Amino acid sequence: MKKRQMYIRMITASLLRRRSRMLIALLAIAIGAAILSGLVTIYTDVPRQLSMQFRSYGANMILTAQEGQLTQEDVDSAIALIPSDKLVGAAPYRYETVRINDRPVLAAATDLESAEKTSPFWKVDGEWPAASGEIMVGAGVAETYNLKAGKKLTCTFAPETGSDGNEDEVVMDNYKDFTVTGILDTGGNEEDYVYMSREDLAELTGIETTYSVCEFSISGTSDELKVIAEKINGSVDGVSARLVKRVTQSEDTVLGKLQSLVLLVTIVVLALTMICVATTMTAVVAERRKEIGLRKALGASNRSIVGEFMGEGVVLGAAGGLIGSLLGFIFAQVISMNVFNSSISLMPWLIPVTILAAVVVTGAACMIPIRSAVDIDPALVLKGE
Repeated sequence: MKKRQMYIRMITASLLRRRSRMLIALLAIAIGAAILSGLVTIYTDVPRQLSMQFRSYGANMILTAQEGQLTQEDVDSAIALIPSDKLVGAAPYRYETVRINDRPVLAAATDLESAEKTSPFWKVDGEWPAASGEIMVGAGVAETYNLKAGKKLTCTFAPETGSDGNEDEVVMDNYKDFTVTGILDTGGNEEDYVYMSREDLAELTGIETTYSVCEFSISGTSDELKVIAEKINGSVDGVSARLVKRVTQSEDTVLGKLQSLVLLVTIVVLALTMICVATTMTAVVAERRKEIGLRKALGASNRSIVGEFMGEGVVLGAAGGLIGSLLGFIFAQVISMNVFNSSISLMPWLIPVTILAAVVVTGAACMIPIRSAVDIDPALVLKGE
């Protein structure tokens, strides 16, 4: 029998003879590896998950003109600099004062489909406008004018008088009929506006479409958003891109605290796993004192004894790491579904990393028991002391 085969047979026989103790050690390693794998998966995926959750709180970047108004070309140039897989929505807004029943109301014209993406927290009683002649009104406006979904209203707009200064010139107001499709309820200033398409406002006012501001909802960390903002500011003339700090700072704060908590729990779990494995291996060494003493009396070297115990630890660590990496994915998936309501994809690279970590932790935990095994004096053991 070859030396390597003999070594493997010794380790296997030793593990099988002490099945109950080794099963406890294997279970401890598997649990530790499962928690480690699960927490690392969550730690890695948390930025993406949080970014998705924070997108429900609205835009995290604002684009304005340094002077005057934004043009469609400005907006398109800025959008081109944002990675397509990061852009959730881009909603340019133009604000004008229109009249309903001869009372002034602020109208916001935008791409309503994009506005729905950038402001998913908006609660609409009814439907978003989808066709020309449809309008959505804020809850405050609806209460003032007793409006509800399906009701008709007429918006008027007073154009500027001619430049010739003729005071006797009569300028008729522009007007357009609308159908209310929904009532917007946000609890904020948005309830004091009416919302229509850009084309409808351009028809009502007779003014070429420009924008007061453009809101972006971008998936990414604060650092990634800063890079995008700097790129827009440096590449598009006459515009200013800035972050919405109340959103980005809140995201950074929550992410930092959550990742710190995950790191702390991981360290504690690894420490407990090492203690459990070390305790189990110490008990094994105590049981095998006579066997170790006899082997040393017959000429076994300390190196061979260290190799056997370390081999047992490596086998336990590898087996526990493999089981734990699979259980860890299930653990991370359950947490992600319950906390973030979204699934996590399996990261294959995490399996060998978890196995390696389990082997290292198990090997480190075996050092103290192995040291006591090496220090056994065969003469004392064989005398029964």
